[in-house]
Amino acid sequence: MAHTTAGASLVLGGARSGKSAFAEKLATDSGLQKIYLATGEKRDGEMEDRIAQHQQRRGKDWQLVEEPLALAQELKNLAGPDSFVLVDCLTLWLTNLMMAERDVSNECRYLVDVLEGLSRDSSVALVSNEVGQGIVPMEKMARDFRDYAGRLHQDIAAVAPNVWFVTAGLPQKLK
Repeated sequence: MAHTTAGASLVLGGARSGKSAFAEKLATDSGLQKIYLATGEKRDGEMEDRIAQHQQRRGKDWQLVEEPLALAQELKNLAGPDSFVLVDCLTLWLTNLMMAERDVSNECRYLVDVLEGLSRDSSVALVSNEVGQGIVPMEKMARDFRDYAGRLHQDIAAVAPNVWFVTAGLPQKLK
């Protein structure tokens, strides 16, 4: 099944849903230079293991760029007609912004502005965890995180030509 890769694609799903593997397939199928824009940081052994698994699955033909905070600016610098930029993942980026006490709303607006400003021949996939389908968290920071993620997903979905939801490794095209 061929997938359109021009423009921005938002790839949503739950934890371990197959969303990253699907986004990687979009990049591979594009035939373009593949750039993996990682927002995660190796803060503990579990995260180190997850990063290693992702790197092993991708193989060596990807350019890796690590940027935990300045995502929008880095995306602006990397996106172009000859490359496919895969951002993995937006929810880790939101966590990083919150932990660094950055203005999350302004950072999210800037990211959406950058996505809107990309040329139509740029190919970008943004992977993110859908966190709004569970119970309301008890802690304020967790509720704020859920709200930031939900608003960011809606704002990106409004400007992205492609929106996917992945469940059990099965992608469903929403838009």
